[in-house]
Amino acid sequence: MTATTSRVTPVPPPYQPELQNALHAIMPPGVPPLALFTTLARVPRIWDRFRAGSLLDRGPVSLRHREIVINRTCARCRCAYEWGVHVAFFAQRVGLTPEQLRATVHGGGDDATWSDDERLLARMVDELHDSASLSEEVWDDLSATFSVEQILELIALVGFYHTVSFLANGLRLPLEPYGVPFPT
Repeated sequence: MTATTSRVTPVPPPYQPELQNALHAIMPPGVPPLALFTTLARVPRIWDRFRAGSLLDRGPVSLRHREIVINRTCARCRCAYEWGVHVAFFAQRVGLTPEQLRATVHGGGDDATWSDDERLLARMVDELHDSASLSEEVWDDLSATFSVEQILELIALVGFYHTVSFLANGLRLPLEPYGVPFPT
């Protein structure tokens, strides 16, 4: 989903000190806060719960695997907003090629652009998205490749970025100025 006008006006700057501190902690230096964050901040309860449930910190999964899961999840949810933010901030950093970025949107779990473990991540995202479950085959493959700690993190990432996608799409957030549009 691509939007041009948000349904809810974000909190405008200057921000209250508590919000400013929270935004400063999660945004790179010199980058304005995401519209998603300043929009959710209109309702402090939602903003607090969103931050408490997020997986923005470093976890047991490599940044590359994390970004593949996030990008595939956002693409499956048709959330151009969040996909574009993650591509802008992380794609180059984790070495995702234009073909791989395209595959997150238009590819499948068998796309040749991925390594075996990366194809497995795409299959996991697709199964969770399509059925809210994992087949024995995908679970067994995940268990042979990742630790339990990593598998739980990966499943939680899919769930969290479904929530992010629902919020961004439901609010009709426009792409950030630096956001990358979905490939055609």
